[in-house]
Amino acid sequence: MESIPKFNELIEKCIKDFWNQDALTDYKGITLQYHDVARKIEKLHIMFENSGVKKGDKVALCGRNSAGWASAFLATLTYGAVAVPILHEFTAEQIHNIVNHSEAKLLFAGDVVSTQVDPTKMPSIEGIIYIPDYSVLFSRSDKLTYAREHLNEMFGKKYPKYFRSEHVSYYKESDPNELALINYTSGTTGFSKGVMIPYRAIWSNYDFACHVMGNNVKKGDNVLSILPMAHMYGMSFEFIYEFLHGCHVFYLTRVPSPAIIAKAFAEIKPAVIIAVPLVIEKIIKKKVFPKIQNNRMRLLMNMPVISKKVLQTIREQVTQSFGGNFFEVIIGGAAFNQEVESFLHRIGLPYTVGYGATECAPIICYEDYRNFVPGSCGKVVIHNEIKIDSPDPAHVPGEILVRGLNVMLGYYKNEEATRQTIDSDGWYHTGDLGVMDAEGNVFIKGRSKYMLLGANGQNIYPEEIEDKLNSMALVNESIVIQEEDKLVGLVYPDLDEAYAMGFTNSDLENIMEQNRKVLNEALPSYSKLSSIRIHSEEFEKTPKKSIKRFLYLTEK
Repeated sequence: MESIPKFNELIEKCIKDFWNQDALTDYKGITLQYHDVARKIEKLHIMFENSGVKKGDKVALCGRNSAGWASAFLATLTYGAVAVPILHEFTAEQIHNIVNHSEAKLLFAGDVVSTQVDPTKMPSIEGIIYIPDYSVLFSRSDKLTYAREHLNEMFGKKYPKYFRSEHVSYYKESDPNELALINYTSGTTGFSKGVMIPYRAIWSNYDFACHVMGNNVKKGDNVLSILPMAHMYGMSFEFIYEFLHGCHVFYLTRVPSPAIIAKAFAEIKPAVIIAVPLVIEKIIKKKVFPKIQNNRMRLLMNMPVISKKVLQTIREQVTQSFGGNFFEVIIGGAAFNQEVESFLHRIGLPYTVGYGATECAPIICYEDYRNFVPGSCGKVVIHNEIKIDSPDPAHVPGEILVRGLNVMLGYYKNEEATRQTIDSDGWYHTGDLGVMDAEGNVFIKGRSKYMLLGANGQNIYPEEIEDKLNSMALVNESIVIQEEDKLVGLVYPDLDEAYAMGFTNSDLENIMEQNRKVLNEALPSYSKLSSIRIHSEEFEKTPKKSIKRFLYLTEK
């Protein structure tokens, strides 16, 4: 294994180097400088030590992104405990499941989560700590209660004169394969898998970020954290890299609606935009497309001399909607709508689409926007290798396999699932299907578990059909399911737009039938839709904003 720096040493170094700089801000709230974060870490270490938390114990964190969450996470790692980040969107039952399965000793809970969880459903937990002020909400341990009540006194005894950067000294992992955190892919019993992320994988993702963002996102730059830090995508690329490089991270600390995000972009002017497709697609479809999809604009955009100026103006407007100061928009986490991607490519917006998985903490593929091939998800990243399990990887889709420093240790307390996912040669089987061209660009063709089989054995990738359907009139989102030998499209329409235009439910059904006919003309015979069924409510989503497809696969 190549030489890998001790990750906690990097945390220690950045805190000392950037001692008096702004580090973490709750948008419209408090700002912590690096020395403030160091002080919080030190107090939590005293609390851990005096309440019996040992190296290797699990500490769970569940709450909305905040400076307090980030500080507690850093305190956990630098103490030598194992962090268990839990998505705050999970239900109370799911949170209980993860806390119990991970054998967490403590739970840091945010303002909303703290009112939802029930300590009696988590019999092994020793205490619940409130993230905003680190007060103890629940305790089964006299030592924990005492430690919190006497924390300032203990801190004062340890540092009677002052607390300065020279006092900062953290636990250093002894082996790059040492377990750093457990990240759960779901909170549902039977579906949930605790992905064991070692220090080497966190460092490898950080080193990748240094290579691709190092010249563009620098000390003192602002970054807006939109993605949940409890998800590896947000943690690695909106928090860890930026914190270690002296950037100033802003947390929305509230539901990131498009209006709030747009206002924050304008004020913070982030140096990079990290997003899931849904955020970008909503902004483009709601704010940009209505302005340009009229006859006058279409005419101007198709006139060679004028179109260049028109596209430049549109690009400038889109750029300003994201704060106007970013070097690149990095999109990942789910499939990107082709119509929106084609539009971004046409106007020349600096964007790229990456590919990853929690099991790789998370990055697998990426390419800088200057070399990015539209429709792809880039090339395999440093410290890793990739292959397509196919007799003809350039033309016949096969499962994408990954090997390298990013790959997890396995699933916590689930050796069988680990064996099914990581083979004897160390290849992680992603469950995704793709092809790879001669230059190494990877093109995702769908999830192998979602692949449908046509009547004559044809492979049907529902995501490809959905991508086309999502670009059609009044379609907000869709799922394609199979009922016997027929394909059915489930559609959640843009009801606001439909009713604003005076359409009735009957009109909507006629429009969807017209969409179906147009769509089928662009599809091979074995993947044509037999019908479209309208859903009156938005499809249920995961915290990553992917549709919970399994809930609708057997719909009648």
